[in-house]
This record gives sequence, C-alpha cells and structure tokens, in this order.
Amino acid sequence: MGSRKHISAEKRKEARKTQYVARLRNVPTSPRKMRLVADLVRGMDVEPALSLLQHTSKEAAGRVYKLLRSAIANWEVKNEGKRIEDNELFIKEISVDSGRMLKRIQPAPQGRAHRIRKRSNHVTLVLGNRTENEVEVNETATGENKE
Repeated sequence: MGSRKHISAEKRKEARKTQYVARLRNVPTSPRKMRLVADLVRGMDVEPALSLLQHTSKEAAGRVYKLLRSAIANWEVKNEGKRIEDNELFIKEISVDSGRMLKRIQPAPQGRAHRIRKRSNHVTLVLGNRTENEVEVNETATGENKE
C-alpha cells in the first residue's frame, strides 16, 4: 500500500476514535415519518433530547430514543471515567436515509393491480462534544495547530 493511502487511513482511524456513532438499519417505517422525529432532536443536547423523545407520541420516537441511548453507551465506552454531564454532549448529526423497499401488489377493480411500496429506512446518529468543538473552532480561527 502506498504511503499516501496509509497516511490518510491513519488520519481516518484517529478521527473515528473521537467520533461517537450509532446506526439503526432497516427500520420498517417510512423515511418521511422518521425524519419528522429526527428533525425534532437535531442539534439538541442529549438530556433534553432523551426526555423529548420519551414523551413524543410518534412510534418512530421510541426507536430514535433507543438509538440515542446506544450512541451514549458508545461514548461511555470510549471515554471511561468521564461524566456525561461535564462534557456537554449534543446530537451533532442525525440523518435518515431510505432503506430497502418491499414491493407488494394490491388488487384493484376491473382486473388491475396497484403496487404497494413498503418502505424502510436507515438512521445514523453522531454525537458531538460542545467543549471539544469550541476548541477546534478556536484553533482554526487563530491558525494554530498547523503541521
């Protein structure tokens, strides 16, 4: 493998250590319905987002709640001994992509048939740390940390 590829692979590997991601695959809900819930919590702090999801009546909210709990657990594994309250975790990114689509036939009048599309989706949630993000923004603004 070339040295340039090796260096970029090492950079990606280092970046992944500070990224806290949880993914939910093949959820049997249409992406449009899931995006409504995702838009509610995008950019929020973790604690208020958990309480909002717990008290939202939509079915997709329960799935996003569990996904957020999983992302928090991933953060705890990578940061042993640190407290969540001290680190100001927030939902940095949440994206909903369409998954596989099951195609079914619904009988219609006069010998016709209508196609039913049973949609599913994939949800990706990335947590961020407000204190770390402020440090990164300050370094890039002042021009520090250049190699």
